[in-house]
Amino acid sequence: MAQYIAQKLRLTAALLGTVTRKDLAAAFRGVNPKTAFDLGRADKWLQGRARPRELSVYDDWSKLLKLEQPGAWIAESDLPGFTAAICARHGIERAELERRAGAHFETASGHEERSLGLALAGTYACYSRALSPYYRGQLIRGSLSIETGPGAHGLTAAYREVLPTGQLQVGGPVTPTKRGLYAHLKENGGDAHFFLCLFPQSQPGSVLGGYMCGGTIIGPEPQPSLTRILIVRLRDPVPEAWGGYLPPGGSIAGDLASLGLSIEQPEAVDRQLAQFLIGDSSDGGANQIPPTEFRAILDVFDRHWLRHSGQV
Repeated sequence: MAQYIAQKLRLTAALLGTVTRKDLAAAFRGVNPKTAFDLGRADKWLQGRARPRELSVYDDWSKLLKLEQPGAWIAESDLPGFTAAICARHGIERAELERRAGAHFETASGHEERSLGLALAGTYACYSRALSPYYRGQLIRGSLSIETGPGAHGLTAAYREVLPTGQLQVGGPVTPTKRGLYAHLKENGGDAHFFLCLFPQSQPGSVLGGYMCGGTIIGPEPQPSLTRILIVRLRDPVPEAWGGYLPPGGSIAGDLASLGLSIEQPEAVDRQLAQFLIGDSSDGGANQIPPTEFRAILDVFDRHWLRHSGQV
C-alpha cells in the first residue's frame, strides 16, 4: 500500500530543485511525455489527502530518480528507506536533503501565493443588483481594485460606489482558497461592511463572480441583503466619476464599452449577464449559482481577453 507520498514528493522536488507543482509535473513529463502524473491531483498528493492510484506514476517516479528499485517499491517503502535510497543514489547527505525539503516547501508555497496574487491584481468594473429599496430592480456599478502586498496573504481590495449621497469606499483583505475567493471590506471611519464570496479565480482571470452580502446604505432602515455580483477585469483605470446606478434598461455591454472593453455580440451578452444577475433559487433551497451558469460567462470574457491579448 502506498504510504508517505506527500513527504516523498517533497523530498523528490527538493532533490530536483523544482519550485512549483508545475515544475514537478514537467519533470515527470521529461521521463514520460504521457505520464499519469496529474497536475490537478498533485495538489492533493502533496497535501497528503490522496495518493496516485496508477502504478505507472510510481514507475515514472523511479525513472525520474534513476533508482534501481521498481515503482512499487517507491509506493510501499517506509520514509527512512526511501530517503536513504535517493541520498545514496545522488550522493547527498540525508540532513542536507531534509533541510532542502523544508526550505523548498516554504519557497513553493510562497511562490504560488505570489503568482496567484499577481494574477488577481488589477482594476475591475462591478455590477450587482441595487440593495436600496428606492432603486429596487436597478443595477449598481462599482469599481474594485486588488493589490498585492507583503505577507503570506498580502492581497487587499478597495471597492467604490458613486451614490447620490456621495462616494462609498470600503476595503480590506482578500483571501484566495481552492474552493473560493473571499474579501471582507469595511468602511474606514464608517460602519458599512460588505463580504464577497466568489468563485475561485481561473486563468486568464477576465471576470470574477459570486455573491456580495451587506447592509443597505440608502433607505429608511438598514436591511441585511444578498446580491449576485459580476466583477469584470479592465485594462485601464476606472474614471473617478464613473459608477452609480445603471439607468433602467441600460446596457452592461455598452457601459463596459465606455470603459474601453467592447464585447462582440453586445445584445446577446447583455441578456446573458442580466439573467446571471437576476437569477436566484426558486426551489426553496439555498441561493447558489450553478457553476455552468458562471462558466458560460467566463467563456465570453476569457475569449475576449485572450483575443485582444493576441493569444487566440
